[in-house]
Amino acid sequence: MASPCEVLIECELESEARELASLAFAEAMRIERKFSRYRDDNVIFKINNAHGEPISVDEETSKLLNYAAESFHLSEGLFDITSGLLRKAWKFDGQPANPDKELIKKLLNRVGWEKVRFDGKQIRMRHGMEIDLGGLGKEYAVDRVADTLFRNRQVPVMVNFGGDLRTIGHRVGSAPWTIGIEKPDEENYSVGEIQLTDGAIATSGDARRFCTYKGKRLGHILNPRTGWPVTNMPRSVTVIAEYCMAAGFLATLAMLSGKDAEKFLNEQEVKYHCVR
Repeated sequence: MASPCEVLIECELESEARELASLAFAEAMRIERKFSRYRDDNVIFKINNAHGEPISVDEETSKLLNYAAESFHLSEGLFDITSGLLRKAWKFDGQPANPDKELIKKLLNRVGWEKVRFDGKQIRMRHGMEIDLGGLGKEYAVDRVADTLFRNRQVPVMVNFGGDLRTIGHRVGSAPWTIGIEKPDEENYSVGEIQLTDGAIATSGDARRFCTYKGKRLGHILNPRTGWPVTNMPRSVTVIAEYCMAAGFLATLAMLSGKDAEKFLNEQEVKYHCVR
């Protein structure tokens, strides 16, 4: 998951907590192995290296691709799992950037879910295109792990993968889970708190991955239509939703909305915390 991961469980026996922790680890690793683009032995590697040939997918992969397709259409093309190629033109290490505009133009020819053929069972992409589920994979893992734990033992749990989290159940004494909202650039410093019993939180921001260009700070979130980082976006957006996948999708879209992030979130009628 490329981030700190934790699972908090409230139960009476240490053995029970250890058993649930093992289940959480196994499910998270299964998803990591199956959908990480950094591996060369999974379905994502097969799809990205099919050179224009169709690749059959299983039910779970099909559901994720359908979710990505729906997100692409709902966002009018802003949420696009084929846009990961654009990372080849950018480096978000906090240093001044010197983007190659010709390279961006060439990469954009290989970006766009509308160029993908997917019928629910097979996916076919043009040669040179890639998909990357990084924009939804961690949130999917959070939801899967939380549901897996609660199905096995009806005890309160909080699954937190890199700040994207889901809680199920009241804590002992009917208390809610309390989650701090981290201030950008200052770890362990909270700018607010959220109390949650059954729900999810996801945050999108540019605290650690950014560059500068002509004296301006640019975050790592790229507009798949232009190939350039989104401008005038918040430093971070935290969204509360029923499931982590929904929270993550809305947080990312809010960042992609730039100066209109708050307007977008208000239109969705969701609870959120925005830091400018």
